[in-house]
Amino acid sequence: MNIVIAGAGEVGTHLAHMLSRQKHQIMLLDSDKQKLELIESQVDILYTVGSCTSTGALRDAGVERCDLYIAVNQVEELNINSALLAHQLGAKQTIARVNNSEYLEEENSDYLRTIGIDSLIYPERLAAEEIVSTLKISGSRQTHELSDGRLQFLSIKLWENAPLLDLSLIQMAERYEAENFRVVAIKRADKTIVPRGNDRFAYGDMINVVTKPSFIPRLFSMCGKQQHEIRNIVIVGATRIGVKTASLLEKHYNVKLIEPDREVCISLADRLRSTLVINGSGQDLALLREEGIKNTDAFISVTDSSEINILSCLLAKKLGVKKSIAEVENIDYIGLAESIGLGTLINTKVIAASRIYRHTMNVDVKHLRFLTFSEAEVFEVTAEPGSKITRAALKDMVFPENATVGGVIRGDEVIIAKGDTLIRAGDDVVVFALPDAIKRVLKLFR
Repeated sequence: MNIVIAGAGEVGTHLAHMLSRQKHQIMLLDSDKQKLELIESQVDILYTVGSCTSTGALRDAGVERCDLYIAVNQVEELNINSALLAHQLGAKQTIARVNNSEYLEEENSDYLRTIGIDSLIYPERLAAEEIVSTLKISGSRQTHELSDGRLQFLSIKLWENAPLLDLSLIQMAERYEAENFRVVAIKRADKTIVPRGNDRFAYGDMINVVTKPSFIPRLFSMCGKQQHEIRNIVIVGATRIGVKTASLLEKHYNVKLIEPDREVCISLADRLRSTLVINGSGQDLALLREEGIKNTDAFISVTDSSEINILSCLLAKKLGVKKSIAEVENIDYIGLAESIGLGTLINTKVIAASRIYRHTMNVDVKHLRFLTFSEAEVFEVTAEPGSKITRAALKDMVFPENATVGGVIRGDEVIIAKGDTLIRAGDDVVVFALPDAIKRVLKLFR
């Protein structure tokens, strides 16, 4: 696919890295030549120096021949205007990043589609929604609903009390109700393993599971985990993510928002209905104790600093908070944060890339998530009539080594995949895959 990305910021750079690995032809457009040269030295892309709202620069970037135009600058007006120009110049599909939820309202988004912008993406809102989803299942590092909640994808860390330790997958299937869940991957240190029958679980493993929702309590018991009810929540940072998260949570939880900027606090006190806005620092131990940190069930740090978010969550965990969520935008810090047991990590680049990547696939992908802790994806794809995946049971398929099927949705029926599972045309299939296997997996569904 021929793709033009306008904006060499964090999101644009991450997209360029990711999409180039999938052998797409990438053209990166930005006005900062030095930044573009640095990216080109690291990634197999081409670049054009210029403004994304200049028709000359857009033509130089080859927009009239591109299959997908992605505008992900920090300024939403630039993105909207450049996406409109790209559409007029011949781009087949356009995506624009926005920073205002009003654009996502049905009436506004429908209008923008009629004039040439096919999709809008608001990374901060997506991050807030992911935080809210994660809080629904407190013992998991990552949580994703699949098929409108009929299946759940969970990432769970195994500590010393997990009954699964030292069991092989075969032994686990014999001991527990394997028709209700499937372990699709194990993250062990820096390696992601798609496990087979004789692979064993070890201390410190992060297991990735596709499960029926009704089996979640049993699954946590197998992993030595206990879910706890979340009622009281502290959010540190009145960023766009922090404010949106508070507005979504305050309807159902007791929420406190801590922000050091006094003027921002005064403004938010009027905007948020029931959230208690506190002027202070999330690293102030005395303040946290004064605000009842020992009674806090979940601690969320989403300031503009990854370092502050990590340190704040570590402090909260030391003070006894069971659930912590940190926004960590520096990719290099994610492995470190995971290794010290920080909790759930949020990265807007990964979240935005998940939403955009679906548009590069030439099959019907209804849901896709890149996993924060590994370079892997879980996605939901529909099997087309006559596709290779429908011709034999899974155990008889030549399936890529670094991929596996987790579950199948067939009408009202929910099926956890096994070797003898036969996929039919029209089935929605949940797949876990590492990057090198994705293209080969998708060919099976066409």
